Amino acid sequence: MPTISNKGKAMPESPIRKLVPYSEAAKKKGRKVYHLNIGQPDIKTPELAIEKIKSLDLKVLEYSHSAGNESYRRKLSDYYKGIGIDAAFDEMLITTGGSEAISFALMTCLNPGDEIITTEPFYANYLGFATAAGAVIKAVTSKIETGFALPPVEEFEKAITSKTKAILICNPNNPTGYLYSETELNALRDIVKKHDLYLFSDEVYREFCYDGKKHFSAMNLKGIEQNVILIDSISKRYSACGARIGVMISKNKEVMTTALKFAQARLSPPSLGQILGEASLETPHEYFDEVIAEYVQRRDLVVSEINKMPGAFCPKPTGAFYAIARLPIDNSDTFCRWLLEDFHYKNQTVMLAPATGFYASKLGLDEVRIGYVLNLHDLSAAMKCLSEALKVYPGKTVKVKELAG
Repeated sequence: MPTISNKGKAMPESPIRKLVPYSEAAKKKGRKVYHLNIGQPDIKTPELAIEKIKSLDLKVLEYSHSAGNESYRRKLSDYYKGIGIDAAFDEMLITTGGSEAISFALMTCLNPGDEIITTEPFYANYLGFATAAGAVIKAVTSKIETGFALPPVEEFEKAITSKTKAILICNPNNPTGYLYSETELNALRDIVKKHDLYLFSDEVYREFCYDGKKHFSAMNLKGIEQNVILIDSISKRYSACGARIGVMISKNKEVMTTALKFAQARLSPPSLGQILGEASLETPHEYFDEVIAEYVQRRDLVVSEINKMPGAFCPKPTGAFYAIARLPIDNSDTFCRWLLEDFHYKNQTVMLAPATGFYASKLGLDEVRIGYVLNLHDLSAAMKCLSEALKVYPGKTVKVKELAG
């Protein structure tokens, strides 16, 4: 029998999706499963975008330009300029979701064996993208006690080797919900400039900032304009995950010319998704005001309820719609599977993502990622399920270190 490739064997499972068979089995038993494991909001996609798709009168659904429809890129350029980011239409490449944008960036800028430094916990698929590109993730650990703030610059310096080629950040962060400040980003800029590294900045949660905090884009860092590659997507901004439309942006012409070759090899990004994305740019600001207000309520409910649970701790996120919670459990992989296989409360259970998959350094055994993407009623029921589960979980830890927060 032919053998599987080493790269295939090294490809990690998604901690977000690997437990799906267990949730499906639970549903077949008639149980209600609250999905907090995945960033699929129940927020409505803007109506004008949906109506644009419904009203299409196409005779042929054609390929688009490999870089994406020019009309869409020009409108995107206006959007970015409207929020203080200078990005011309010919400095962007439309991609099949933010995922493809990251893959293109890695394949364009890194050779096999090159290293990328990122903070952990990190978006789990970064590890998969790096594996596919032949690159190596090196993690600098951020800690729950600080709310997952950027680790000290010295920790980044220690991680840099002759193979280091880039730093990768997600801001606001998935999975922690931490929003990096301008001061923290300037500290990263100094490292990038000192060592002449690329800075990949995943900013797909840009609109989701809370408590009066403002997002600062890596595109606005001075002195490293040629080093920055911006990753963005409509999936979260417009609750349009299924459209699969993202973008890669850089002022580095060599980077963009090279990335276009990868884009040509996959032909073009989805045409219907681009049409929806272009229409979404007309979404009124009131839409975001309502969405942000809703997410703040959801966040506050989740954080408050978890911190009431004996031995549990959850810092308050200031961005995105995720939180990492520390629970009094022995193994988050085992716990999350147990929730689906063996536990139910009033014929309901909750699906979480074990945090082990968001770390490179074998941490996260007592942590889970929670996406507060459901309405307040369902979130409240899910938190009740979690609270009851912690009372009876057979792997519950006896001695729990209480954290202030």
